[in-house]
Amino acid sequence: MDLALYDSDVGYYARAAQRSGRAGDFFTSVDVGPLFGELLGKQILEMAQLLEPRAPRPESQVPSPDPRFDLVEAGAGNGRLSADILRGIRRHDPAVYARLQLHLVEISAAARAAQPDVLGEVAEKLVSSSADLPGAIEGVLIANELLDAFPVHQVVMRPEGLREVYVDAARLESGDWRLVTAEGALSTPALAEYLARLNVVLEPGGRAEINLRAIDWMQSAARRLRRGFIIVIDYGHPARELYSPAHAAGTLTSFAAHRMAGGERPVSAPGWLEDPGDRDITAHVDFSSLEAAATGAGLTSLGFLDQTYFVLGLVDPDVSDLKTRLALKTLLLPGGLGSTHKVLILGKEVGRPSLRGCSYRVRVT
Repeated sequence: MDLALYDSDVGYYARAAQRSGRAGDFFTSVDVGPLFGELLGKQILEMAQLLEPRAPRPESQVPSPDPRFDLVEAGAGNGRLSADILRGIRRHDPAVYARLQLHLVEISAAARAAQPDVLGEVAEKLVSSSADLPGAIEGVLIANELLDAFPVHQVVMRPEGLREVYVDAARLESGDWRLVTAEGALSTPALAEYLARLNVVLEPGGRAEINLRAIDWMQSAARRLRRGFIIVIDYGHPARELYSPAHAAGTLTSFAAHRMAGGERPVSAPGWLEDPGDRDITAHVDFSSLEAAATGAGLTSLGFLDQTYFVLGLVDPDVSDLKTRLALKTLLLPGGLGSTHKVLILGKEVGRPSLRGCSYRVRVT
């Protein structure tokens, strides 16, 4: 999965500046139009205001805090989401826009090269663009549909215990080769420990994905965040649902031309092995483990909810423009972007503020 998605020469994401949209392989909230970024901008603006430096008392000799406000987007692609966010912030609060510093984190060199043109007139706020998170962050870190594309381990329960699913190659009668799966011993005891922490025992034959890299990413992000917020938006579930019999086949799949890999295929050659490097590969995020990793690293959980309720807390109640209403409907649609996407909001050194994005209802369906 790592090679197929991120290899610098043949990786799916590494070879293109943009993969989503009607002409791409899958559809995201950003593809709906600028509305999603504008709504996120409202939440980020509220967070920026909560983080505004306070002037020191006249008798105090302590200098004012650094007035900077970092906006970091991880998995930024060509910068479309950040462009929409920045334009909204500039329109609603020029003072926050003036002190904002944009950092885009993206592994694809092709996408990074496209960022200045996509940002357009707001490219003036771009301070850094690299494959790694900044060393220190004071502000807001966003990860929108990033963690579901991190390489995962797949495990399966057999009579002898938990086994890991590996990728292998098999030679056909024609002499051609094809990728297949093969089971073996666990590559790391961390996989069994992960499920044990959740008190999860898979049913016989049950498969599941374990995203150790997402946990590492969250712990790293928590260390780098000095003060501020993290917003994670992604496909996923709480662990009790993700590792339930309802998902006994696992959630690992691939997309091309808006179609999920499917059809009757042998277990040893699942659809996600097709056309490596030319398809998106994804697995749902375990938000329970992600939240536990965050709180264990010193963050405070401020909200976990469906995107539907997050958006309803941010949208103006008097939306009358038809185009905006149609875009809003797409973002809220049950069974679509609204309920399949979950929002996890975390804070550090910010207390427990009542955030606008959590004002409508904090609920996960």
